Amino acid sequence: MPDLPASNRLRIGRYTESNRIYLLTTNTHDRKPIFKDFTLGRAVVYQFRCAQNQGTAKSLAWVVMPDHFHWLVELQQGSLADLMQKTKSMSTKTVNQFTGRKVTLWQKGFHDRVLRREEDLVKVARYVVANPLRSGLVEKLGDYPLWDAIWV
Repeated sequence: MPDLPASNRLRIGRYTESNRIYLLTTNTHDRKPIFKDFTLGRAVVYQFRCAQNQGTAKSLAWVVMPDHFHWLVELQQGSLADLMQKTKSMSTKTVNQFTGRKVTLWQKGFHDRVLRREEDLVKVARYVVANPLRSGLVEKLGDYPLWDAIWV
């Protein structure tokens, strides 16, 4: 395999299919903790909701951490690349407008994992939303403001 940048290696063999469930993860540029600011994190949450309202993806569970997010989705239409490009682009635009600066918000690329039909979705969702607990940001999940799951 040729020596490719990490963001390009993430794309090798990527195939997306409507009505499949994916766990998506992406990091902020240089892992800067931009979303320690709850208001800025809401810009990402808003994009998750827009994707659902537009019929692109059904959000099953998500968490926006200070320097990354995890998003469990059922892809409804389009590709994961399109979904992530729009989510990252629009959240960057909102953050830049809010802060009055022009920052590179996201690291290039993203990680995706397709879930097999037999996987326990609730178990994966719990893993996603428990991220703030494992990271030591809060002692109780209810204390962290930037998460949701359809099972809660």
